[in-house]
Amino acid sequence: MRLSVVTPVLTRVPGAHARWEQAAGMTEVVEIARAADRLGYHHLTCSEHVGIPTDVAEVRGATYWDPLATFGYLAAVTERVRLATYVLVLGYHHPLEIAKRYGTLDLVSGGRLILGVGVGSLREEFELLGAPFEDRGARADDALVALRASLSREQPAYHGSHYDYDGFVVRPCAVQPRVPLWVGGRTRRSLRRAATLADGWAPFGVSVAQVADWLAGVDLPDGFEVVISPERALDPSDAAQACADALGALAAAGATIVAARVVHHSLAHFLEQLEALAGCAGLRTGAV
Repeated sequence: MRLSVVTPVLTRVPGAHARWEQAAGMTEVVEIARAADRLGYHHLTCSEHVGIPTDVAEVRGATYWDPLATFGYLAAVTERVRLATYVLVLGYHHPLEIAKRYGTLDLVSGGRLILGVGVGSLREEFELLGAPFEDRGARADDALVALRASLSREQPAYHGSHYDYDGFVVRPCAVQPRVPLWVGGRTRRSLRRAATLADGWAPFGVSVAQVADWLAGVDLPDGFEVVISPERALDPSDAAQACADALGALAAAGATIVAARVVHHSLAHFLEQLEALAGCAGLRTGAV
C-alpha cells in the first residue's frame, strides 16, 4: 500500500489539526517533508485558497499556505517524494497560467508534480477574484482538457468551449511527459469527471463506504489512482494491528494510495507516527 502525507501546518481546518501546529512554521514542515521523503511516502499535499470570508473561516479554516511557493521550497530539501496540490481551484486560473507556473515547479522539482484540481464551491472567493461561478463545472471540464493539451508543451494550442489559444511559447514547461491530473471533490460527478478527463480521483468529505459504492459503478482506466483518507485518524504506534486492518479496508474500498491522517500531539510525535505507519504499510526506505 502506498501512503501520502496530508501535510500538517499548511492547512488548518477547525477540529482537524493539532494544537502544536498553530505555532509551527517552515522549519517543522521541512522536517516532515524530509521524513516523508526518507520513509518512502508517495506525496505531500498543499491546498489552495486565496481568501476565506471571515464568516466562513470558523468552518473552513483560515490558514492555507500557497502551494506554488511552498512546494518550490520543499522541492529543494527533498529528493523523491512527490508534490500534490490538493486541490488547486481551476476556475481561479487560466490553463496556461497553471501550465507555466506549475510546469516550472515540475522542472525545479525534477518531475515530481501531481496536479490535483477541483471545481471549487466558495462563491465569495470566486467573486473576489472576478472568476465566473455559475458555469464553473463546465469551465473546469474545459480547463482539464486544455491542461492535458498544454502541460509539457512549449508551444501549446487549444480550441475549446471556454478557452481558446494558439501561437504562444510557454517556456519552461513541465518535464514529465504526462503530468498526473487528479480531481478532488465530494460528489459522484467529481468521480465521473476524474474517470473521463484525468488520471486519478481524491475524494474528501465522503465516507469510505460511499466511495466504494461509487467506484463499483464506474469503469476506470488502467493506472487510475484513487486516493482515500481514513475517516478516523490512525494511531499506528499504539494500535498497529488496527492500523493494518484500516489500511486493508481502504484498499478493499478501492484505494491505490492512502492519504495518511494520524493522531499526533507534537512534531516529534507526528514524525514517530509517520515512521510507525510506514512500517505498518510495509514501505521501504527510499521507495516511492
